[in-house]
Amino acid sequence: MNRQPDVADSSQTTRLDGRLSERLTGFAYRLGWKLICRVPEPWARWVFTKAADVAWRRQGPKVQVLEANLRHVLSYSDASPDVDGKELRALSRAALRSYARYWLEVFRLPVIPVARIVSGMHVNPAGEAALFANLKTGRGVVLALPHMGNFEQAGAWVVARGAGSFTTVAERLRPESVYEAFVRFREGLGMEVLPLTGGHSPFGILAQRLRAGRLVCLVSDRDLKETGVEVEMFGQQARIAATAALAVQTGAALMPVATWFEGQDWGAHIYEEIPVPEAGARAEKIVAMSQQLARVFEAAIAEHPADWHMLQRVFTADLDPARLPASRQAEP
Repeated sequence: MNRQPDVADSSQTTRLDGRLSERLTGFAYRLGWKLICRVPEPWARWVFTKAADVAWRRQGPKVQVLEANLRHVLSYSDASPDVDGKELRALSRAALRSYARYWLEVFRLPVIPVARIVSGMHVNPAGEAALFANLKTGRGVVLALPHMGNFEQAGAWVVARGAGSFTTVAERLRPESVYEAFVRFREGLGMEVLPLTGGHSPFGILAQRLRAGRLVCLVSDRDLKETGVEVEMFGQQARIAATAALAVQTGAALMPVATWFEGQDWGAHIYEEIPVPEAGARAEKIVAMSQQLARVFEAAIAEHPADWHMLQRVFTADLDPARLPASRQAEP
């Protein structure tokens, strides 16, 4: 008689499958950093583009989330709830190709000459001047970015331009070997990397760096710890990181930044500082500044929607109610 698997068997199988998946993921990332740097760039670019197209055709869960996010962008930009399906599909394909380029460049960034990183970066001069003027006077700066373009390359650029180094926060990926590989990669570019979870809260260390006149760079268009701020973006409620709290706490300059791809080069815009409001309670100031930050992100994403690599849910209406804060769930 065949024995039917019980719950314990099923649970053990799930754990084994998960461990195998993690090992394979870790192997793939390590192979990427070792292999992609050694093959001709045109060949690697072709492979990554084809991989993006395969993912796009398969319409997996992540692609569906991406298209849901892009649907909000198109609906807002066209001022219509009706979005053309062909336009959306074409945009999602371009976004996946852009995302594939991001990963290709992440794997190749260690071998891209610094001179190329600097010469290929097109930044608005006024924003660059304002950023370094603050740092020169000993005032800390928080650069808040959306998941656009290649922010790793932008980090290498700002270090090469004279920032020296900066501090950022990384989501603890699984398996641990992948997270450690990303930390080594970013530290090699001149970044100080703090773990989002699994250690002391990074907020205190970030505040220390800012009070010391240092630079902090944070990707801020998604609420990773479920402690973010609800804002309006693209006509929808969305949750973004409470990055503005650092500026309120320390007096550092909060400067939004957007990055994108320009042909074979890179583009970036460093926006004017979002000042801390003079009146209001601390929480009110954070909400007001976060809404201004969301407006900047909104404009930048609308201008370069194909370079917004948001494959996670960010709009409140699309979130699982179980992930919302208790106070939000209690609302009628």
